[in-house]
Amino acid sequence: MNQISNLTAQPSFESRPESLAQYPVIYTQAIQWGEMDAFNHLNNVVFYRYAESARIAYLQQIGAFEGSVTILAQSSCQYLRPVVYPDTLLIGVRCQRLGTTSIVIEYSYYSLAQQATVAVADAVLVRFASDGKQKRPWTEDERMQLFALEAEFGHTPES
Repeated sequence: MNQISNLTAQPSFESRPESLAQYPVIYTQAIQWGEMDAFNHLNNVVFYRYAESARIAYLQQIGAFEGSVTILAQSSCQYLRPVVYPDTLLIGVRCQRLGTTSIVIEYSYYSLAQQATVAVADAVLVRFASDGKQKRPWTEDERMQLFALEAEFGHTPES
């Protein structure tokens, strides 16, 4: 199992910012000029798009798309500092809590330009069978795989 998602160029484990040390997946996202709003900073909606991409990287890492789908039930984002172009964000993703059929994902957005955390977010996902009709519990093997990945980075999700 990879320590870091291979979907985008990733910082090496050794070069991660300390604030992202306990996040098993780091998604790298360059800020685009067109994502700025009238106040000359990254539009708040864009953080949710970035969270979606980072979440997909995490779910692929744990094999969550095999025989099931996840449905976003809730999401929130707390903006700590404005982000402006040019910049690149490192988005740490980890499991905060693993329920019977749900997972709470936690995000930390780290700005390379500011060398600081600029936002934190979370999302609740509910897992369904591939047909989307009934909830699908996490198997014991899937739970063990997720907890092992998180443990590699010194993090233990609630269960």
